[in-house]
Amino acid sequence: MKSIAVIGGGITGVTTAYALARRGFSVTLFERHRYAAMETSFANGGQLSASNAEVWTHWSTIVKGMKWMLRNDAPLLVNPRPNWHKLSWFAEFIAAIPHYRRNTIETARLAIAAREHLFAWAAQEGIDFDLKKEGILHIYRDKAGFEHAGRVSALLAQGGLERRAVTPGEMRAIEPTLAGSYYGGYFTESDSTGDIHKFTNGLAAAIDRLGVRCLYGQDVRAVKTDGRRATVTVQDGADTATSSFDGAVICAGTASRALAAGLGDRVNIYPVKGYSITVNLTDEASRAAAPVVSLLDDETKLVTSRLGDDRFRVAGTAEFNGYNRDIRADRIRPLVEWVQQCFPGVSTRSVVPWAGLRPMMPDMLPRVGRGRAACIFYNTGHGHLGWTLSAVTADLVAGVVDKALGTAPAAVPGAALALGQA
Repeated sequence: MKSIAVIGGGITGVTTAYALARRGFSVTLFERHRYAAMETSFANGGQLSASNAEVWTHWSTIVKGMKWMLRNDAPLLVNPRPNWHKLSWFAEFIAAIPHYRRNTIETARLAIAAREHLFAWAAQEGIDFDLKKEGILHIYRDKAGFEHAGRVSALLAQGGLERRAVTPGEMRAIEPTLAGSYYGGYFTESDSTGDIHKFTNGLAAAIDRLGVRCLYGQDVRAVKTDGRRATVTVQDGADTATSSFDGAVICAGTASRALAAGLGDRVNIYPVKGYSITVNLTDEASRAAAPVVSLLDDETKLVTSRLGDDRFRVAGTAEFNGYNRDIRADRIRPLVEWVQQCFPGVSTRSVVPWAGLRPMMPDMLPRVGRGRAACIFYNTGHGHLGWTLSAVTADLVAGVVDKALGTAPAAVPGAALALGQA
């Protein structure tokens, strides 16, 4: 039985460990926190959203980013202080703009496949994660945004996703609690929401039952290879230890870039900070006034999820400010004010703020596949769609590992999957 190390205990690491264990590998998962899903997989927007598959590599993103640069409450905020990492990332982002259509279609296709994997795994393992299959409603406040959404819908349809335009009256029929004036919307009935933290911990319990060795509180300092085997060096308190494996899969989120560099691979992930608030619905009036259908507000770039009866999640924004995890009051305030404007009957007396770093590749596609060395693999860089794509990329990378190290025919060294350079 081949031994595989999985680096990272977030949604991509745990799903990867699960997919590998199901294929018969001996898996060891390393996570620096005491529990799974304690960073970017802790409190995201909750959407399993094929309808949000449009990649950001579009000239309109550049224009909006420049316009918003001096606004602290802007949906997209870029720290103007230059550094080589940021400059190289944006250069590659611009270089990927010609592939906007292709990458949007491919992302939609992957998102549709991912939901089937995830639902099947949750059912098989009995995971309760506040799943709601109520669809996602995209809301638009002006004609320009609505018309752009129509063009995006045509691309999503090429990827196999059905979503339909709805009038303001139909929007209110879909989600009666929504207040405000809107030009129109698009509704995707097949999309859903759920609690990423609950799902990841439920699947972490499942991999433990499958025999995966889960090593929490183990800070991976380095992954090395001689071309045939991989070694993982961890720090636990004052002690360090090194273990050897037949292969390793890097699923370490924003830390993947540094680990890859040590292996001779270039994985140009940038940490794009997002914020969320969890509104505790502590009274019956708030529970009745909070939406059940998930929303995406195109103007503010905010998404929502109803998590069970007593929680309402609002998340969004993109902040390019390096590896900074500070929760800024001026970035949280617009989320609270949005709730007050769109759902005035919801009390914001009890609000829990959070910030996390999305691991984002310049072309908006995750890095999934082989590294330079035959025993090194990657499943990382999912950006704002880590929750949405996690199950399918886990299955894809497990298949690549199986071909390279298992009993399946060997893969061509250096081969890459279509969804990212590997």
